[in-house]
Amino acid sequence: MSNFIVRKAAVLGAGVMGAQIAAHLANAEVPVVLFDLPAGDGNPNGIVTRAIDALRKHEPSPLASRDRVAYIDAANYQQHLAQLADCDLIIEAIAEKMEWKDDLYRKIAPFIAPGAIIASNTSGLSINRLAQGLPEALRSRFCGIHFFNPPRYMHLVELIATQATDPALLDQLESWLVARLGKGIVRALDTPNFVANRLGVFSILAVMHHTQRLGLGFDVVDLLTGPIIGRPKSATYRTADVVGLDTLAHVIKTMQDTLGDDPWHDYYAVPGWLAALIGKGALGQKTRCGIFRKDGRAIKVLDLAAQDYRDSGGEIDASVLGILRNPDPAEKFAQLRASGHPHAQFLWAIFRDIFHYAAYHLADIADNARDVDFAMRWGFGWAQGPFESWQAAGWSAIAEAVQSDIAGGLSMSSAPLPAWVFGRVAESGVHTPQGSYSARTDSYVARSSLPVYQRQVFPERVLGETAAVGRVLWENEGVRLWCLPQVDPEIAIVSVKTRNHTLGREVIVGLQEAIARAEAGYRGLVVWHEAPFAFGANLKEVAEAIAGGQFELLERYVAEFQNTSLRLKYATVPVVAAVQGMALGGGCEFLMHAAKRVIALESYIGLVEAGVGLIPAGGGCKEFALRAAQMAAKTAGNDPFEFIQPAFMTIAMATVSKSGVQAKELGFALESDRIVFNANELLYIALREARGLAEAGYYPRLPARGIKVAGRTGIANCEMMLANMKEGGMISAHDYAVAKAAATALCGGEVETGSLVDEQWLLTVERKLFVELLKNPLTQQRIQHMLQTGKPLRN
Repeated sequence: MSNFIVRKAAVLGAGVMGAQIAAHLANAEVPVVLFDLPAGDGNPNGIVTRAIDALRKHEPSPLASRDRVAYIDAANYQQHLAQLADCDLIIEAIAEKMEWKDDLYRKIAPFIAPGAIIASNTSGLSINRLAQGLPEALRSRFCGIHFFNPPRYMHLVELIATQATDPALLDQLESWLVARLGKGIVRALDTPNFVANRLGVFSILAVMHHTQRLGLGFDVVDLLTGPIIGRPKSATYRTADVVGLDTLAHVIKTMQDTLGDDPWHDYYAVPGWLAALIGKGALGQKTRCGIFRKDGRAIKVLDLAAQDYRDSGGEIDASVLGILRNPDPAEKFAQLRASGHPHAQFLWAIFRDIFHYAAYHLADIADNARDVDFAMRWGFGWAQGPFESWQAAGWSAIAEAVQSDIAGGLSMSSAPLPAWVFGRVAESGVHTPQGSYSARTDSYVARSSLPVYQRQVFPERVLGETAAVGRVLWENEGVRLWCLPQVDPEIAIVSVKTRNHTLGREVIVGLQEAIARAEAGYRGLVVWHEAPFAFGANLKEVAEAIAGGQFELLERYVAEFQNTSLRLKYATVPVVAAVQGMALGGGCEFLMHAAKRVIALESYIGLVEAGVGLIPAGGGCKEFALRAAQMAAKTAGNDPFEFIQPAFMTIAMATVSKSGVQAKELGFALESDRIVFNANELLYIALREARGLAEAGYYPRLPARGIKVAGRTGIANCEMMLANMKEGGMISAHDYAVAKAAATALCGGEVETGSLVDEQWLLTVERKLFVELLKNPLTQQRIQHMLQTGKPLRN
């Protein structure tokens, strides 16, 4: 694998996109110099400093942790270009005007270090043409690097080579982007709008065309083009509002200006109603008015017929909804095509036209069909790319239907489907275990062989690809114990099988058995499964036991849960938790007890029991009390309350980390734990961590004794904070009671301040308090409300 790293980067342009690219580089611990024009008055770096300040306020946060902003330095083109000489990667992200980019390239060229990579974040301008703005000596180190907004969260980055780009440089950059920034890479061809925007914007234009043709409301179309067909909740028109109607119009204009020979060129135009909105300054979310508008709590939608906004409340026809719920893709598309209802006609039309467009342009815009499908999944949030949807529904049947509509004048273009559609792919489709079809070479292309991808044991796959297979060692209804002989036959893996990986009785028993089997025959154990890591205890089981008055049974269940936490902590082989997505309640407690944690950046971890009127009782309070005592012992005052206080607020407010990095700050993970930016590498790294611990002679720690606790004084201090919050109307009386129970558990119970206890004492305290809260009718109301609505009740 390449040793290439970026030690320092520069981002040119402190607009929304440039600033957020800088933020994600800082997330990855890459110092960044963020440039823009000098301000007209005041601080010459004023434009950049305002952009950096905005990063702190933006939601969802571009920053994995607030302190990451300290790694972004402000600079301007007039005073600080010499700082470019220290940068290994320079990303240009200024406005999409060729002449502005040419001028900037001339200014920066003298200051660029010989080995630096220069890349443009253009969303669609020609990379080969941009390269002409650089001296010839720099062109081999120039390429396109198109991030998608928001850069922290969107997986896709399109890399675009010029005719002069050094292939080895592109391989190094791809490897670094995958492993360090956690991105999914598509090598795009240098065509207008590249791959994702080319297809994605055409899809939006097709939706707009058929919306007007069939006289459908924007709100109904968003229902039809959202999760019901595997697209994001923002669907089409809400997405346009979020992106910005002016930004969308600019991308459409690029297609209109640069794709004159395209068979769909007539549709590369901003609809009149959209132009009118832009003309009025109604640009979408950023102006709080666009296709949708919020009036108080009501959502209004533009009604073209009335030329005014109306309440948003359309519904999908029941018969069409029934078709969409058909699990058989072939039957579903056949029924949509045969239906006379406008909703069904609309859906068939938008799928038909994107199938037609993608097939016609495959050879022009992408190396292969896999790149197209990943571009749409990673860049636009589609559950399946167009070729996957087509293949799932039966390649030949869909091809014949599309060709028939073209011949009948029903499609948006009369251009015929390319011959390859009816050639070798007719039998197997475009995706096979051997690779994906390339119309450019009339061959099936295997995945990239770059070493970085060997770290992805289970990479994202397209329909038709085969996945790696593990060897099952043992399983019950709750968990599966298995291993990957091809990676490490001596490290076992345990995966939870329940929905949302809730931790019911069968999981608790299964984990204990898995640990015992790992101790008996393996060198280590990794807890891994796809996100979420765990939603916590099975509330349905708890509610049923409460209804039956089985509180003794519940206490035994909690004790067994605690024992499982201890088994994770004191196993004779290292247990590594590989965490991604939500890790809440008991899931958080389990990972806290592992010997080591490997945490995906996009992990949201917290002890949220207060939301259902409870406290952590799987060892979470105990573990915070133990760590507080250990940290206090290293200070002059040796006062554990100093470290209990932040943990108390975290538990009382049910705070959930907004990243793996923040999970460390909140105390759910340790500084020594690994944060992994690419979740596809999580299992590989966890297996390596377990192997490393085993090879280093891992031996479990002794159970802690002599744990100094904050006792009654600590509880009283917490109550003072709670009293102020209650008086200020921030918490209810039951919130107070729940939080006091958490304080009592964290402080070691009603004992003298400074008392020395052991782990079992702390576990007993939290367990008894937990069961007492279960008996409280207000807690029972919270549990029922959560089960019925999925939302916390504040009572």
